[in-house]
Amino acid sequence: MTVSGMFARGVAMIGGTMARARGRREGSHEPAFGRTPVIPAAKPQGSLMTLKMPAARGWAAGQTPIAAPGLQVNPFATNLEHPRWIEVLSNGDVLVAEARGATETVKSLIAVVMHPVKSIFTYAALSTMKRAGAVGVSANRITRLHDADSDGVAEVRDVFLDGLNQPFGMALVAGTFYVGNTDGAVAFPYDAGTGRVTGPGRKLVGFKPGGHWTRSLLASPDGSKLYVGVGSRGNIGEDGMAAEEGRAAIYE
Repeated sequence: MTVSGMFARGVAMIGGTMARARGRREGSHEPAFGRTPVIPAAKPQGSLMTLKMPAARGWAAGQTPIAAPGLQVNPFATNLEHPRWIEVLSNGDVLVAEARGATETVKSLIAVVMHPVKSIFTYAALSTMKRAGAVGVSANRITRLHDADSDGVAEVRDVFLDGLNQPFGMALVAGTFYVGNTDGAVAFPYDAGTGRVTGPGRKLVGFKPGGHWTRSLLASPDGSKLYVGVGSRGNIGEDGMAAEEGRAAIYE
């Protein structure tokens, strides 16, 4: 196990102990949902975000989710690199965006000296996310899957687009294929006859990367507009509100 992995496991143990202790101290709360939810009062948190992230584990061989009576579940495709979003096209192609967050590190010794608590917490957060597979080397591609014989397994698998920048959202509208990269929305010419992109992408708008990096896409019903969801920089504005400008928003 790596130093980062051991550190992440230690963080998980300490965090779990603290969470259980807090639960015993505060008691149970009423569920915060329904027509008249009972929402607990807000509590000051300072500049350190709450970090709760489980370890990521894939399905064991032969293991599947438990389906409702009369239904069955089987693997459609395996060995994908951190698949984050799926777009199903009208021709039956299933497009999968494979990407993960970029690895950020504590910038310098000066940062550690000037902000020791924040630097250590940042390392703890990144170590925990790395343990969950949320950060690391990003595949930066969209993979095409196709089930030609309708048996629930993709026999066709190839690269639809690569060389992207942490792709997430996808949308196909009237011969144009849109991709939500972390740093902007990109439009590619698409040929319905071949089911392929036919040229380089054209950047429509740019966004600040980092933080919550995913960029979801949704076309309007008439195809005249494209909506882009942009995640926030941090969780509680821990990097300052200036860093949150243009973030946590939906663009039209």
